[in-house]
Amino acid sequence: MLNWTKQFSILAFMDSNSYPDPYGRYEFLSAVGCMCEMNSLEEAEGVFAAQPDWMFGHLNYDHKNTLEPKLHSGKPALKGYKEVSFFVPETVCRMERGGLSFVIETVHDPDQIFAAILREKIPEYTNLPKVQFELRVGRDAYIETVQKLRAHIREGDCYEINFCNEGHAIAEIAEPLGLFRVLNSLSPAPFASYYRNGDHHLVCASPERYLCKAGDRLISQPIKGTSARSADPQIDSCLRTDLRNSEKEQAENVMIVDLVRNDLARCCVPGSVQVEELFGIYSYPSVHQMMSTVSGQIGEGQSLLHPVCCSFPMGSMTGAPKFKVMELIEQYEPVRRELYSGTVGYVSPAGDFDFNVVIRSLFYNAATHYLCFQSGGAITYDSDPAAEWDEMQLKASAMANVFR
Repeated sequence: MLNWTKQFSILAFMDSNSYPDPYGRYEFLSAVGCMCEMNSLEEAEGVFAAQPDWMFGHLNYDHKNTLEPKLHSGKPALKGYKEVSFFVPETVCRMERGGLSFVIETVHDPDQIFAAILREKIPEYTNLPKVQFELRVGRDAYIETVQKLRAHIREGDCYEINFCNEGHAIAEIAEPLGLFRVLNSLSPAPFASYYRNGDHHLVCASPERYLCKAGDRLISQPIKGTSARSADPQIDSCLRTDLRNSEKEQAENVMIVDLVRNDLARCCVPGSVQVEELFGIYSYPSVHQMMSTVSGQIGEGQSLLHPVCCSFPMGSMTGAPKFKVMELIEQYEPVRRELYSGTVGYVSPAGDFDFNVVIRSLFYNAATHYLCFQSGGAITYDSDPAAEWDEMQLKASAMANVFR
């Protein structure tokens, strides 16, 4: 099916990689073709109100400037993604949880599409080039910046800030879908996605849900707290336990949980916001992560995407207080984040939605051959700058390994 989709210039594929998820409905979703494209949340809501249908798309991190007009982004935009883009697809292929049925919803003949999918052969994607990424901020400068951010915390400007670095290269990728196939095999994640909009390709191995709507319920699952894994089961178990019991990681996590509770309270029934799980530990191929779950009941009379406006960008990728740390991110990070730490997701015809956090991702511009990734971590006053550098490198390794 994936190989069949690559003929389309706009498409979105979202894969759960069969991770257990009490809030997710689909093993995977694939949307191709474009009946209608919208470049603002208001336009998307208008189209949906006129005729409820599937919508897929993205929000750049820089959409913060629209939601908070006092913010700005003055750094270079090198990836080239639109600030907001949603599309109504011609065809949606989906598999419900449990994998009991494969469904094609389309304006075309579904039997012909199914036959075309079955005719596809699966390429091996063994021709990826050798790529050497260059980091925008080297080790010494990264450590110095972490020290400056700790000074901001000491002075009371903020109490947690997410600081990110970029690895970049110029490389010609003949088949961008191959990047996703390799990354998804190396780092299968519950919110993986391959998203193409013209020349712009996102290859994403995200473990994190930003915001999900199911009926009148909202669910957000911020991740804060990371540990490496070990091939030795005993050592790996100790690493997992150490992460669970780390006061520093718990402090980072609970700060963001409080921020998410505050964000959801802006659009939920008073008293309905609650923490379903605090400090849950979840394991992925290369890392253990600390994740919490916050939920709430949506208040009456709200527009479809109002909860997104109340909570974007996600607190796990900013820090707190959110407005101040976004100013500091603009001051200290060398390039715009654009789609990194933004979101990709879908809205169903029933008005439910699910959006991920765009992290652990490769971004490729087929017109300019610009290839990059970004990674970082949460800085608190207790942060060890050298350890923060190591955590940033650990998160980046999954993307660099695609080319090894």
